[in-house]
Amino acid sequence: MKIVVITGSPRKKGNSFAMAEAFIEEAERCGHTVRRFDAAMMKIGGCHACQTCFKTGKACSFDDDFNTIAPEILEADAVVFTTPVYWYSIPTQIKGVIDRIYSFCVAGKDIAGKKCGLITCCEENDMTVMDGVHIPIERSAALLKWDVVGEVLVPGVLNEGDINQTDGCRQAAELAHKF
Repeated sequence: MKIVVITGSPRKKGNSFAMAEAFIEEAERCGHTVRRFDAAMMKIGGCHACQTCFKTGKACSFDDDFNTIAPEILEADAVVFTTPVYWYSIPTQIKGVIDRIYSFCVAGKDIAGKKCGLITCCEENDMTVMDGVHIPIERSAALLKWDVVGEVLVPGVLNEGDINQTDGCRQAAELAHKF
């Protein structure tokens, strides 16, 4: 499969990055082709709701790095989002990508049938803290007619390396086998 991984953390040595790397390594070991985009290191704005998606030949008329990611999503068999929870929600760094997936709907692009996965973590130990990330991803996938094949939700990690005190990286690697 062709899998696009989109990360949302600005911390290159952070916990969600570690899980993303574990997923990617295992997915490649399984024979999948993986293309990774670190949204926090790219210039991606929010949706302008202008409804001119794909009219310029690119996904978005407002030309930024989303137009690099969009063709890869279009061609992918699967999309995996990896991100920490910021203030009980999806971080800005990846939210622009998620919002602008709307461009495929506006333009009538057939992107149904893709597989989708989520890898996320949060500081608190309460699993419901991750609702602000996994519920929007699940609903977006349902709207797009994507099949959510698995989620890795890891609580109780904040500082770089905290993920090593959990089984989060192992869970992320196991997720690769669902694709």
